[in-house]
Amino acid sequence: MEIQPITQVRTQINVDLTNRDRQTVLLRVFLVFPPLIFLLTFSSNVNVGIFASIGGFLFFPALLALLFRGVYPSYCLAYNKAYLSLSNRVTAYLLLLTDQYPSIEESKVVTLSYPEIEDGKKLSRGMPLVKWFLAIPLYAVGIIYAIVAFVLTFVAWINILMKGTYSEKTAEFVVNVVAYWNRVYGYAFMLITDEYPSFVL
Repeated sequence: MEIQPITQVRTQINVDLTNRDRQTVLLRVFLVFPPLIFLLTFSSNVNVGIFASIGGFLFFPALLALLFRGVYPSYCLAYNKAYLSLSNRVTAYLLLLTDQYPSIEESKVVTLSYPEIEDGKKLSRGMPLVKWFLAIPLYAVGIIYAIVAFVLTFVAWINILMKGTYSEKTAEFVVNVVAYWNRVYGYAFMLITDEYPSFVL
Protein backbone atom coordinates (compact mmCIF):
# COMPACT_ATOMS: atom_id res chain seq x y z
CA MET A 1 0.00 0.00 0.00
CA GLU A 2 1.41 3.36 -1.06
CA ILE A 3 1.83 5.97 1.69
CA GLN A 4 0.20 9.27 0.79
CA PRO A 5 2.51 12.28 1.17
CA ILE A 6 1.61 14.88 3.76
CA THR A 7 0.19 17.98 2.05
CA GLN A 8 -1.09 19.88 5.11
CA VAL A 9 -0.02 20.29 8.73
CA ARG A 10 -1.21 17.21 10.65
CA THR A 11 -2.05 17.45 14.33
CA GLN A 12 -2.10 14.80 17.03
CA ILE A 13 -2.86 15.70 20.65
CA ASN A 14 -2.80 13.09 23.40
CA VAL A 15 -5.90 13.94 25.43
CA ASP A 16 -6.31 13.09 29.12
CA LEU A 17 -9.91 11.79 29.30
CA THR A 18 -9.96 10.33 32.81
CA ASN A 19 -8.31 10.81 36.22
CA ARG A 20 -8.06 14.55 35.69
CA ASP A 21 -6.37 16.90 38.15
CA ARG A 22 -9.37 18.90 39.34
CA GLN A 23 -7.31 21.46 41.24
CA THR A 24 -5.26 22.54 38.21
CA VAL A 25 -8.39 22.46 36.03
CA LEU A 26 -10.17 24.77 38.48
CA LEU A 27 -7.30 27.28 38.27
CA ARG A 28 -6.34 26.64 34.64
CA VAL A 29 -7.01 30.16 33.38
CA PHE A 30 -4.50 31.48 35.93
CA LEU A 31 -1.96 28.65 35.60
CA VAL A 32 -1.71 29.10 31.82
CA PHE A 33 -0.78 32.77 32.20
CA PRO A 34 3.07 32.37 32.44
CA PRO A 35 3.46 30.12 29.34
CA LEU A 36 0.96 32.31 27.48
CA ILE A 37 3.03 35.43 28.25
CA PHE A 38 6.15 33.54 27.15
CA LEU A 39 4.43 32.65 23.87
CA LEU A 40 3.28 36.22 23.29
CA THR A 41 6.80 37.60 23.69
CA PHE A 42 7.63 36.15 20.27
CA SER A 43 5.15 38.50 18.59
CA SER A 44 5.26 41.54 20.85
CA ASN A 45 7.31 43.73 18.49
CA VAL A 46 5.48 42.96 15.26
CA ASN A 47 3.69 46.05 13.98
CA VAL A 48 2.65 45.22 10.43
CA GLY A 49 -1.13 45.27 10.32
CA ILE A 50 -3.01 42.07 9.65
CA PHE A 51 0.06 39.85 9.94
CA ALA A 52 0.59 40.88 13.55
CA SER A 53 -2.70 39.23 14.45
CA ILE A 54 -1.28 35.74 14.01
CA GLY A 55 1.89 36.82 15.82
CA GLY A 56 5.09 34.93 16.11
CA PHE A 57 5.53 33.41 12.66
CA LEU A 58 8.42 34.54 10.46
CA PHE A 59 6.07 35.41 7.62
CA PHE A 60 7.87 38.16 5.72
CA PRO A 61 11.34 36.52 5.54
CA ALA A 62 9.75 33.33 4.16
CA LEU A 63 7.55 35.33 1.75
CA LEU A 64 10.43 37.37 0.35
CA ALA A 65 12.77 34.39 0.05
CA LEU A 66 10.13 32.36 -1.81
CA LEU A 67 9.15 35.28 -4.03
CA PHE A 68 12.62 36.38 -5.12
CA ARG A 69 14.75 33.25 -4.67
CA GLY A 70 12.31 30.32 -4.76
CA VAL A 71 13.78 29.13 -1.46
CA TYR A 72 12.28 28.65 2.01
CA PRO A 73 15.12 29.41 4.48
CA SER A 74 15.74 26.47 6.79
CA TYR A 75 16.04 28.72 9.85
CA CYS A 76 12.60 30.24 9.13
CA LEU A 77 11.10 26.79 8.74
CA ALA A 78 12.68 25.51 11.97
CA TYR A 79 11.51 28.58 13.88
CA ASN A 80 7.96 28.47 12.50
CA LYS A 81 7.62 24.76 13.30
CA ALA A 82 8.91 25.31 16.85
CA TYR A 83 6.59 28.28 17.36
CA LEU A 84 3.51 26.39 16.15
CA SER A 85 4.39 23.42 18.34
CA LEU A 86 4.80 25.64 21.42
CA SER A 87 1.55 27.41 20.61
CA ASN A 88 -0.22 24.05 20.39
CA ARG A 89 1.13 22.89 23.75
CA VAL A 90 -0.14 26.06 25.42
CA THR A 91 -3.48 25.76 23.60
CA ALA A 92 -3.90 22.10 24.60
CA TYR A 93 -3.36 23.04 28.25
CA LEU A 94 -5.67 26.06 28.08
CA LEU A 95 -8.45 24.05 26.43
CA LEU A 96 -8.18 21.37 29.16
CA LEU A 97 -7.05 18.66 26.75
CA THR A 98 -4.16 17.77 29.06
CA ASP A 99 -3.06 18.35 32.63
CA GLN A 100 0.61 18.37 31.62
CA TYR A 101 1.98 21.88 32.07
CA PRO A 102 3.17 23.29 28.72
CA SER A 103 6.83 22.58 28.13
CA ILE A 104 8.95 25.17 26.35
CA GLU A 105 10.65 22.20 24.66
CA GLU A 106 9.06 19.43 22.57
CA SER A 107 6.81 17.00 24.43
CA LYS A 108 4.67 13.96 23.65
CA VAL A 109 1.43 15.84 24.31
CA VAL A 110 1.41 17.43 20.85
CA THR A 111 2.81 15.92 17.66
CA LEU A 112 2.76 17.94 14.45
CA SER A 113 3.70 16.60 11.01
CA TYR A 114 4.54 18.86 8.09
CA PRO A 115 4.65 18.61 4.30
CA GLU A 116 8.06 18.09 2.74
CA ILE A 117 8.83 21.31 0.86
CA GLU A 118 12.39 20.55 -0.29
CA ASP A 119 13.70 23.99 0.74
CA GLY A 120 10.81 25.66 -1.06
CA LYS A 121 11.29 23.91 -4.42
CA LYS A 122 7.82 22.34 -4.12
CA LEU A 123 6.14 25.69 -3.43
CA SER A 124 4.78 28.32 -5.79
CA ARG A 125 6.82 31.53 -5.83
CA GLY A 126 3.89 33.89 -6.38
CA MET A 127 1.16 32.28 -4.25
CA PRO A 128 2.56 33.49 -0.90
CA LEU A 129 1.54 37.03 -1.89
CA VAL A 130 -2.15 36.11 -1.86
CA LYS A 131 -2.52 33.08 0.42
CA TRP A 132 -3.36 35.19 3.47
CA PHE A 133 -6.11 36.90 1.44
CA LEU A 134 -7.46 33.68 -0.10
CA ALA A 135 -7.72 32.27 3.42
CA ILE A 136 -10.27 34.90 4.58
CA PRO A 137 -13.21 32.46 4.23
CA LEU A 138 -11.19 29.95 6.28
CA TYR A 139 -10.77 32.53 9.07
CA ALA A 140 -14.53 33.17 9.16
CA VAL A 141 -15.39 29.48 9.42
CA GLY A 142 -12.55 28.93 11.89
CA ILE A 143 -13.87 31.65 14.21
CA ILE A 144 -17.25 29.89 14.34
CA TYR A 145 -15.52 26.58 15.09
CA ALA A 146 -13.43 28.29 17.80
CA ILE A 147 -16.50 29.79 19.50
CA VAL A 148 -18.15 26.37 19.63
CA ALA A 149 -14.90 24.85 20.95
CA PHE A 150 -14.71 27.43 23.76
CA VAL A 151 -18.33 26.76 24.75
CA LEU A 152 -17.65 23.00 24.80
CA THR A 153 -14.47 23.61 26.80
CA PHE A 154 -16.48 25.47 29.43
CA VAL A 155 -18.92 22.53 29.62
CA ALA A 156 -15.93 20.17 29.85
CA TRP A 157 -14.48 22.32 32.66
CA ILE A 158 -17.65 21.83 34.70
CA ASN A 159 -17.72 18.11 33.88
CA ILE A 160 -14.10 17.63 34.94
CA LEU A 161 -14.67 19.47 38.22
CA MET A 162 -17.74 17.34 38.99
CA LYS A 163 -16.74 13.92 37.59
CA GLY A 164 -13.02 14.12 36.83
CA THR A 165 -13.54 13.14 33.17
CA TYR A 166 -13.42 14.81 29.77
CA SER A 167 -15.97 13.70 27.19
CA GLU A 168 -14.33 11.88 24.28
CA LYS A 169 -16.67 13.48 21.72
CA THR A 170 -15.96 16.96 23.07
CA ALA A 171 -12.22 16.26 23.03
CA GLU A 172 -12.42 15.04 19.43
CA PHE A 173 -14.21 18.21 18.31
CA VAL A 174 -11.81 20.54 20.16
CA VAL A 175 -8.74 18.73 18.80
CA ASN A 176 -10.21 18.94 15.30
CA VAL A 177 -10.65 22.70 15.70
CA VAL A 178 -6.99 23.05 16.75
CA ALA A 179 -6.01 20.91 13.75
CA TYR A 180 -8.15 23.08 11.45
CA TRP A 181 -6.37 26.25 12.58
CA ASN A 182 -2.99 24.54 12.19
CA ARG A 183 -3.84 23.79 8.56
CA VAL A 184 -4.85 27.43 8.05
CA TYR A 185 -1.61 28.66 9.65
CA GLY A 186 0.41 26.23 7.52
CA TYR A 187 -1.21 27.54 4.35
CA ALA A 188 -1.63 31.26 4.99
CA PHE A 189 1.17 32.25 7.37
CA MET A 190 3.82 29.54 7.53
CA LEU A 191 3.51 29.22 3.72
CA ILE A 192 4.50 25.54 3.75
CA THR A 193 1.78 24.24 1.43
CA ASP A 194 0.03 25.39 -1.72
CA GLU A 195 -2.95 23.11 -1.11
CA TYR A 196 -5.99 25.05 0.06
CA PRO A 197 -7.20 23.66 3.42
CA SER A 198 -10.61 22.03 3.68
CA PHE A 199 -13.42 23.79 5.55
CA VAL A 200 -14.36 20.45 7.11
CA LEU A 201 -13.00 19.52 10.52
